[in-house]
Amino acid sequence: MKRGSFGSRLGFILAASGSAVGLGNIWKFPFEVSNGGGAAFLLMYLFFCFILCFPVIVSEIAIGRRTKKNAIGAFNKLNHRKWNFIGKMGVLCGVLILSFYTVVAGWVLGYVIEMVNGNFDISNNFGAYVNDIENVFLYSILFMFFTALIVSKGIEKGIEKAAKILMPSLIGIILVLIIYALTLPNSIDGIIFYLVPDFSQINLNIAGNALGQAFFSLSLGMGMLITYGSYVDDKNNIVNSAALITLADVGIAFLSGLIIFPFVFSSGIETQGGAGLIFEVFPKIFENLGNTTGIIVGSTFFILLSFAAITSTVSLLEVPVSYLVDEYKVDRKYSVWIVAITILIIGIPSALSQGKYVFFSEFITYFGSDKSIDFMQFIIDISNDTLLPFGGFLITIYVSFVWKKQKLSDEISKGYLNYKGSFIEKYINFSITYICPLILGSIFILTFINKFF
Repeated sequence: MKRGSFGSRLGFILAASGSAVGLGNIWKFPFEVSNGGGAAFLLMYLFFCFILCFPVIVSEIAIGRRTKKNAIGAFNKLNHRKWNFIGKMGVLCGVLILSFYTVVAGWVLGYVIEMVNGNFDISNNFGAYVNDIENVFLYSILFMFFTALIVSKGIEKGIEKAAKILMPSLIGIILVLIIYALTLPNSIDGIIFYLVPDFSQINLNIAGNALGQAFFSLSLGMGMLITYGSYVDDKNNIVNSAALITLADVGIAFLSGLIIFPFVFSSGIETQGGAGLIFEVFPKIFENLGNTTGIIVGSTFFILLSFAAITSTVSLLEVPVSYLVDEYKVDRKYSVWIVAITILIIGIPSALSQGKYVFFSEFITYFGSDKSIDFMQFIIDISNDTLLPFGGFLITIYVSFVWKKQKLSDEISKGYLNYKGSFIEKYINFSITYICPLILGSIFILTFINKFF
């Protein structure tokens, strides 16, 4: 069965960047920045992206290209079957993330409709909105349908084609909104908060959040880049591609802050944490712009979020689909719809966890805590903050001591003739052997203890 491949290097970069660019950049990133002392969090995020995440990106793409297999099959192909649990954990993590991601994406899609209709009062009724189960399920199903439709068409005609449309559109919308945001009164105060660091805010919890955000937004540790790498030809310069993917992720996350904080500071409305920043605060901001302007800007903003979300959901869905196609020879179209329906079912508890059903809304209380958390937050803690960095740690151990750095260099040099002996080879080898395992392992352990105990 033909697996398919990317038709061009640009298509691969846009698709992989699309995976990296998602709600994590525009919805979650500003919230984390706000909680982490503004620019102090931003600096840590940049550090983790370029020092820790970049070598892992290169390694995952190289493994995928070398084997032409999915996240699990890649380890089997390299004759390291005992290590395929890394891929299994990655696939599981991706499925868990997509299960709650689709719910949030459904909220976003619903808000596009609300903004078009000028229903700014939705900001005062967010709790009721997310507990309108019929609407939540409808929009989540619609979002998954569009995602599955793209993935079902294959790599070049589906994922790559969609990325070539969605990514330029997303960047265009971002630039338009930035220009408008900077014209608002007091927008400079938001820029100062965003770009001037307060280092006193830095602590272990914030550092862990910055690392989790970096891994989440770059789609590391879940097998996505191994899967996408398997569709890349040997002429592709993996290092350059990884650099562009990282820059795209960091760039769009950075640019999103230039939208969010000018809007917030110009409004004078006190921000809230979590989803409230986007779903409760922003409709009020758009309302203050006047009815017509508010509808246009509000609709555009939530369309931006929808585009960002679908570029990520496509890649998340492709990971388990490629596993079924490769290992069980299931037709792609059947695989897509089987996985999509399964994930929608898995996501039901997350959809029901926003207050209406006590069992899911107060799902678990961690050791040492007197406050329960909902099911969705529990899945986020498990997948985003725990499994992703742990998966990244295991990848570095595998590449350094099992697959071996020499084989990594051999694979990278196929598309980068001057790679061996270069500074970048020494940097990647040193980072993947010493820096990444040490920091990733330490932060994983400390974050795990801090989160759950």
